[in-house]
Amino acid sequence: MNSFQLDVRLTADTVFIGTFSLCEIRLMNDCRWPWLILVPRLVGAEEIHDLSPVEQAQIATETSRVATALKTHTNCSKINTGALGNIVRQLHIHVIARDENDPNWPGPVWGYGDREEYGEPELAEIVGRLQKMLSSGSGYS
Repeated sequence: MNSFQLDVRLTADTVFIGTFSLCEIRLMNDCRWPWLILVPRLVGAEEIHDLSPVEQAQIATETSRVATALKTHTNCSKINTGALGNIVRQLHIHVIARDENDPNWPGPVWGYGDREEYGEPELAEIVGRLQKMLSSGSGYS
């Protein structure tokens, strides 16, 4: 039995998009940067090396799918991908669309200013668009 539970900080800061075979896909609720987060639905996973080789390959595939969809959605100049976990220990992969004209370019997104949540119409539009893009392949629900 898998009793996976999403960390409360990820729940508070993100919006559910969907699931792949391994990961839950969430949108960071900060309109300054299009920013998706993948969270493996595995109890106790904190590091990529905590995953089996098959799970490591799966998370790489799912991260690539999210990065491709985000790049297509935003037409950004750079996709940043990382798994830090200094504050939220639960393994989660950040996939962030960046452009030279975005806030704090080329610096990191973490710790820069205050989060600016999406408005309801904008949030519904981006969630719907990303769900449509991500559902075109297998393993998405």
